[in-house]
Amino acid sequence: MTKKFHRSTQNKLIAGVCGGLANYLDWEADKLRIAYVLISLLSAAFPGLLVYLILWFVIPEDNSQTG
Repeated sequence: MTKKFHRSTQNKLIAGVCGGLANYLDWEADKLRIAYVLISLLSAAFPGLLVYLILWFVIPEDNSQTG
């Protein structure tokens, strides 16, 4: 079965982008969120907020998860 990248509906704080990426990569979502924020804050070349907003609107929400 192939993996598909979707925003998480179960593991989300704002829009589920980091939760979905963590599910896709089989990582822990909290560690991915911390790394994303640190990279965004410490790097002038990585516009973290802009990238997050773009991903929020481009990546579909995972409708297969039930809660």
